[in-house]
Amino acid sequence: MEQQPTITPDDSPDQQLARLLGDIARLEKVVAGWSSEQQGAVRAYRQSLDDLNKEAFRRLIAALQGEPAAMAALRRAVEEPLLYGVLRQHGLLKASLQERVELALDSIRPMLASHGGNVELVAVIPPDAAEVRFSGNCNGCPASMQTFEAGVKAAIREHCPEISEIRQVRGLSAQANGTDALRFVSPFAQAATADWCFAATLDEIPEGGILARRVSSEPVVLSKQGQLVSCFQDSCAHMGMPISDGPVRDGKIACPHHGFEYLLASGECLTAPEVQLRMHAVRVAGERVEVRLTS
Repeated sequence: MEQQPTITPDDSPDQQLARLLGDIARLEKVVAGWSSEQQGAVRAYRQSLDDLNKEAFRRLIAALQGEPAAMAALRRAVEEPLLYGVLRQHGLLKASLQERVELALDSIRPMLASHGGNVELVAVIPPDAAEVRFSGNCNGCPASMQTFEAGVKAAIREHCPEISEIRQVRGLSAQANGTDALRFVSPFAQAATADWCFAATLDEIPEGGILARRVSSEPVVLSKQGQLVSCFQDSCAHMGMPISDGPVRDGKIACPHHGFEYLLASGECLTAPEVQLRMHAVRVAGERVEVRLTS
């Protein structure tokens, strides 16, 4: 089968990356249908290319180490998610503080999920602070403070002893001490960070309104209220019918089918407090809004 070019000169960098990742995903599906011998040959070929690229990057970094200005430029460059991810994949960079905080939160997420809750990293604020936010049943739960102290704080301090201040917040933190919070996640990270998916740009989400989208084939609703961006499944907790066509007013959305009303900030149901919308974790990286779907 002839391979058609998937990248055009008019594509934006984000479009180019999305197309490249799509090509890789399609090739992985093809290889998955091959025999074990064929798959072994592909893995060996891929490993050889990875080793060659790693050595090339290693030599480049070694050549730059004697030039302070070049190393400063390289440190700035690796803040770009794609470059950071590739160098991390090759083991040429240590895991970032943000990545290690995410791994810490991953260690307690199964416990939270067993109670219908979750926790997301809002921001890592240099040099030693982190902000997290509860979602689902953990949001506003009477035991949330105990969970925060004994679960979240303990996990972060175990994985990241350099983090001395851990705060629980309800919105997104934009700045601290004049320094932008770090919000990027490597698209090549091997742990939970690999699950973040692009959903929209900030300006696509109307202030005080909603935006209905499909993320990895899942229908979701995005909402923006000031610095707070939230995402939940486009499915009413009452009978599972879509709610994205419902009226939005004063930070609330009503199901167009049976009138169940929800807070857009938390997914809390005002009609029947015992149920709520299924929330998804949200991350804002520059103008990109990324979500991690809750299974």
